[in-house]
Amino acid sequence: MKKKIAIFFDRDGVLIEAPLHSGKPKSTKELKDVKFCKNIIKLCKKYKEKYLLIMITNQPDYIRKKNTKKNIENINKYLKKKLKLDDIYVCYSDNDGCYRRKPNPGMIYDAQKKYKIDLKKSYLIGDRWRDIGAGNKAKCITIFIDRNYNEKNIFKAKYNVKEIKDILEIIK
Repeated sequence: MKKKIAIFFDRDGVLIEAPLHSGKPKSTKELKDVKFCKNIIKLCKKYKEKYLLIMITNQPDYIRKKNTKKNIENINKYLKKKLKLDDIYVCYSDNDGCYRRKPNPGMIYDAQKKYKIDLKKSYLIGDRWRDIGAGNKAKCITIFIDRNYNEKNIFKAKYNVKEIKDILEIIK
């Protein structure tokens, strides 16, 4: 495998629009509700040749019985096909002690082992503190998309952007 640098993407709020409840993003529940974030298709096309494109997502709604695994998997399969993602990692746990649940870096480490990724040269793009925490712990270059959610970001990203198109100026 010649590609050893990855771009890790969060799902809801980065690849697809996240429905908001009380100013906080929630997971998209069904395939019919999927709307790609502005410029994400263009961004994935641009970086596909040079980088591994990997989605990492917490989906605790399954364990909380607020969504089905089938719905989550249908959305993920669709995203993988449409955006030509190399892989997808999902954590269904809602236990913050879980090694794979962001802000823990387990999903990133799983991908690193599988693809022999150089994490220090890889990027993590997220819209919530959990994403940035996982990226920082794995020593990735973190990019925070500030969606003005009603929550405190307790981790500092290397880069902060307002829109996805701004990422094109960071990742060359």
